[in-house]
Amino acid sequence: MSTLLRLATAGSVDDGKSTLVGRLLHDCKAILADQIAHVQHVSSTRGAGDFDFALLTDGLRAEREQGITIDVAYRYFATDKRSFILADCPGHVQYTRNTVTGASTADVVIILVDARHGVLEQTRRHLAVAGLLRVPHVVLAVNKIDLVNYDEAVFTGIAKDVVDLADQLGISDVKAIPVSALAGDNVVDRSTRTTWYDGPTLLEFLENADGRDDISSQPLRFPVQYVIRPQTDDEYRDYRGYAGTVAAGKVSAGDSVIVLPAGRRTTVAGVDRAVVTSSAAGVASGGTAVAGEAVTIRLADNLDVARGSVIVAAESSPGTRRELASTVAWLSDRPLTVGARVLIKHTTTTAQAIVTKIGGALDLDTLGVIDATELNLNDIGKVQLKVAAPLAADPYSSNAITGSFLLIDAHDGWTLAAGMIDDVEGEPL
Repeated sequence: MSTLLRLATAGSVDDGKSTLVGRLLHDCKAILADQIAHVQHVSSTRGAGDFDFALLTDGLRAEREQGITIDVAYRYFATDKRSFILADCPGHVQYTRNTVTGASTADVVIILVDARHGVLEQTRRHLAVAGLLRVPHVVLAVNKIDLVNYDEAVFTGIAKDVVDLADQLGISDVKAIPVSALAGDNVVDRSTRTTWYDGPTLLEFLENADGRDDISSQPLRFPVQYVIRPQTDDEYRDYRGYAGTVAAGKVSAGDSVIVLPAGRRTTVAGVDRAVVTSSAAGVASGGTAVAGEAVTIRLADNLDVARGSVIVAAESSPGTRRELASTVAWLSDRPLTVGARVLIKHTTTTAQAIVTKIGGALDLDTLGVIDATELNLNDIGKVQLKVAAPLAADPYSSNAITGSFLLIDAHDGWTLAAGMIDDVEGEPL
């Protein structure tokens, strides 16, 4: 099991996300003594009780003043069993883009529901985002269980509602836990007031959850970020290497590969890594690079390779496509309509694209796709794109990196949408 787990929190405003995160960090003893003293002082000054756990995570002044989370707040902590990277995402619907950002790399999404209010529209939206991004695990934290007198029936009813919704969205792993972030029930320590609950505490679940599948076993995908040609001295005068991060699979000298979009076949001549010591910097060659490693690849043939090219396994090429069927989360105030011209950012490629069809929008009440002629802020919908340059793209279901993209406003550079490729049938090479 991996020692690192990435998690994100999501929930409606006032469901207690920041308090839950603060409680988790506090009870895991991941807070320094001076931070605790500061929060105690501020809590007392504001009349917020002895200790306002939300102050541990609401880092922006505006967040503290409004009592809401605005930006994604990342926190790093560890227990004896594993390390965690936690993204505390905002609850306001207008910050859905932040939720998408925080959940995009998460192994676990913790969705909070206020036990007094049950499932809300934001609960449906956050579940839809988790399903869209194929987050492996969803934890339903039925928070403020103390405010409903630790009623088992309330917890069971909410859990059933969420599991039914998750089934419709194709989310297979949902774990419901009754918690009180304020009182500390079932966050780190097991509650004596929910004797009817025999499952894990939140921390116990997180310490034992599996991460995303190991993408090192998938076919090689290596988007080229930079072409290195130093031409500085005799040793590197003829050096030509292609730098980037292995997005999936592994690569070694001698591997047969294809360079897309040109479709040229060749062989990997070498894999180089930068080596920096206290006294010198240099290059080490050899070995195998696996997914997540930043390396430089040399090829046996002198091909036309540039930033935006993708080096892929010869036996499993995705081919290329100019037309993409996708699902997007629309993050702009300006509606998306057919004919809109945007920039698409896919791995290391940025190209012009045009929206050729809007196939519908997700109805958060029925979770079905309904007819739509445009997508508005925070809508999730089906969109077809025609791209000016061929893309070496996979379906998101098989590769989250080469299967995802951003849509960007060409005029001001703002991010308009996060997209997942539904189906790409590449042209065989």
